Amino acid sequence: MHTLYWFTRDLRLHDNAALLAASKSDVLLCVYVVDPRWFAPGPLQSRAMGTHRWRFLWQSLMGLERSLRALGQRLHIAYGEPETVLPKLAHEHRVARIIRSRQPGIQEAGQWQRLKEQLPNTLFQQFETLSLFTEGSLPRALSELPDTFSQFRKQVEKTRERCSERLRIRTLTSLPPPPGFPEDNRGDCPAIADPQHPLPFRGGEEMGLAQLKQFLFVDHGIAQYKETRNELDTWDASSKFSPWLANGCLSAREVADSITEYERTETRNESTYWLWFELLWREYYYWYALKHGANLFRRDGVQRKKRQATFYGHRFMAWCQGNTEYPLVNAAMNQLRETGYMSNRARQLVASCFVNELELDWRYGAAWFEQQLIDYDVASNYGNWQYLAGVGADPRGLRQFDLDKQMRQFDPVGEFIKRWHGNSKQPVGLHTIDAADWPL
Repeated sequence: MHTLYWFTRDLRLHDNAALLAASKSDVLLCVYVVDPRWFAPGPLQSRAMGTHRWRFLWQSLMGLERSLRALGQRLHIAYGEPETVLPKLAHEHRVARIIRSRQPGIQEAGQWQRLKEQLPNTLFQQFETLSLFTEGSLPRALSELPDTFSQFRKQVEKTRERCSERLRIRTLTSLPPPPGFPEDNRGDCPAIADPQHPLPFRGGEEMGLAQLKQFLFVDHGIAQYKETRNELDTWDASSKFSPWLANGCLSAREVADSITEYERTETRNESTYWLWFELLWREYYYWYALKHGANLFRRDGVQRKKRQATFYGHRFMAWCQGNTEYPLVNAAMNQLRETGYMSNRARQLVASCFVNELELDWRYGAAWFEQQLIDYDVASNYGNWQYLAGVGADPRGLRQFDLDKQMRQFDPVGEFIKRWHGNSKQPVGLHTIDAADWPL
């Protein structure tokens, strides 16, 4: 059988059930499709793929290609729309089966359906590689997913001790041959810009596994994780696993199993539990996105609560450019714009400012995060923005942080604000009339 494996957010050889299924073929064509639409402006003022995301993704693809070449394979990187690229490859190479990892998000689901319609005689298979659980191993049916994270956590935690051991897949050490080495058009992809502020983040499976080992078993950062995780700008204060998890360079089940191993061989405390707790949040939003579909992206959210749909161009620009009246917000937004990353605590604060102080439609903020964050994950990003805006999974409604109090607590001497130039010289006020040509 000739199989086409469509790599998406599963850029690894370890714990990859979809690639394992694809390996049971006579001929295997491994493909990654870079969609030009990612780089074009969207309806919410932002692009789907910004400079930092693209750099990390490309590094991850190059790492994956090296791993595949070691097994006699090759990664075919195509620049084009999947609905055009994949059917053409399927016809050229007599593909009988197309496999990918199951994706949350309505665009991803729509692409899969359109491909099925174009190739009615081809077998299509999806496997869950992004999550801790498979749909069949969840305590309840997806349609009965609990309305709150707390309810979900209580149900799935009962299976913690056996979930990673039951579901992890061995690292592949062999693959079927490719159909020759067909040329691709990767040279048409956008150029990779040099980073302004180089960070220790570098894409790829090898780097993701190295960070997992470093944080747990070398630095033992997990042992103090609960106490340090809210720090704004310290590398080892949190695990930093999220970019590799978001791109599938690192398996969530590999992380869960490593936490269990650390607790067995080193120590088990509240901090080690808290890293598992954060994995459960990621897991919850994965299933949340699959359950709610298009409602994940609607202004009124899954709760259908009426929210403002206002858009003030000058306020949005000020927030994006770190030029508001709030120094802590400015510093965090400058860090994001210049590096593609900010801490979890900072994300909550800038999102709260966006929704409450600036009174903007949360979807524009979520779209800006989508463009900028190297660890962008459609389910976690939009799920968390809904949560904070009071239209999502939080039963308590709209969340608002006291920005002055947060500054005193997390940046008492102003070190973070100084480092990231949070004291704007000319902050843009809420009621400024700006006649600049800003698309609405």
